[in-house]
Amino acid sequence: MLSELGSSSNGFDMISGNQIGISSESNGYDDDLRAIPGGAIFSNIQKDDAVDLPNKRTRSEFSETGFLPSAGDAAAAAAPLPVMLVDSQEAGVRLVHTLMACAEAVQQENMKLADALVKHVGVLAVSQVGAMRKVATYFAEALARRIYKVSPPEPLDSSYSDVLQMHFYETGPYLKFAHFTANQAILEAFAGADRVHVIDFSLKQGMQWPALMQALALRPGGPPAFRLTGVGPPQPDNTDALQQVGWKLAQLAETIGVEFEFRGFVANSLADLDANMLGIRAGGEEAVAVNSVFELHCLLSRPGAVEKVLNSIRAMNPKIVTVVEQEANHNGGVFLDRFNEALHYYSTMFDSLESCGGVNQQLPPNGGQDLVMTEVYLGRQICNVVACDGAERVERHETLPQWRRRMGSAGFEPAHLGSNAYKQASMLLALFAGGDGYRVEENEGCLMLGWHTRPLIATSAWRLTTVG
Repeated sequence: MLSELGSSSNGFDMISGNQIGISSESNGYDDDLRAIPGGAIFSNIQKDDAVDLPNKRTRSEFSETGFLPSAGDAAAAAAPLPVMLVDSQEAGVRLVHTLMACAEAVQQENMKLADALVKHVGVLAVSQVGAMRKVATYFAEALARRIYKVSPPEPLDSSYSDVLQMHFYETGPYLKFAHFTANQAILEAFAGADRVHVIDFSLKQGMQWPALMQALALRPGGPPAFRLTGVGPPQPDNTDALQQVGWKLAQLAETIGVEFEFRGFVANSLADLDANMLGIRAGGEEAVAVNSVFELHCLLSRPGAVEKVLNSIRAMNPKIVTVVEQEANHNGGVFLDRFNEALHYYSTMFDSLESCGGVNQQLPPNGGQDLVMTEVYLGRQICNVVACDGAERVERHETLPQWRRRMGSAGFEPAHLGSNAYKQASMLLALFAGGDGYRVEENEGCLMLGWHTRPLIATSAWRLTTVG
């Protein structure tokens, strides 16, 4: 089983086997993709108007005096009370339409109408439950901040952001899929190398690397010397969080017999890095891999920043570059288009996580807390996409075709992820509740993980374009 940060004495679990992956058997799933994207918002909306009392909200109407008949009035007590039925499915349709109408009013700068509509969203959301209600609430809050010009919450301290992302890691398969597929590409690129060097643009808590280190330790002929350079933002208390992660990884490396070297770089932005800072050993002495998980899109808020970083990567002369990004277009210039895309994307994400850890699932220890904190993690992204503009809007996700164009323009060509990565990633999903709703899709050598028919994240691998 793919194993990352765990509970062993040195802070990491161990894995066995000669590859990164899942060794257990798994049943396949149908290729018939019947679900509708955006399940959380658009689920259960049907044309059937038949009354289903268990699914309706009821409210008893008062008498003309404002009170129910007294118990002494036998005739009145026996008479059936008028009942008003509120169809939650119909309210769901109205809720979606109201959210979209509110966004359109915002784009047209009709703030009086937008004010009325965003208040109505709150009324309609009350009739919903689960993921649909949560998504509507986050989007309504973001719209309200834009309408009333209330500044979004201050950016979180990096330590708190890392904690939220760890809960996201625990709740669903998305980060596990990202780490596994990127690691598999790196492992294959390092075949036969005696010295290897990974430059990680998003070290966080180092959760990605124990699995790769253990796979290298089991390589026939012995493991290579493993060098890791981790990049991260400054900490508010000036602690050296990167070095703490490096120390834990060094303990693991000693346990499994891997020669290990770690170096941390603190940077406010990846655009502040230069290849010369990283001490890359020239002359092909080491095989270099560059890894970025959910990082490159943040550079798009600064003109020229992503181009600068890609040029720096080229100067590192890597054997492989692994990129994981959200599969969505949240970087368009038209607010209404961006809003509608985000509404579909995040409703699908919430729907999938509800299936992993919803109220009807058997939650693991701390599963309820993981789900709540994951919702906060995603809710802050929604707020940034909808409520922010200019340099403050950093959640500028782009689709795989858009990244292909960017990488191609910077001098990179695709390095196809193998069929083994596809099979192993599919088996990984079987470990999750509601796993039959997840889909792994191969797309021109890249792997996408989605919920039913909607891709949500994509892993791609790149190498320098060969000349001639």
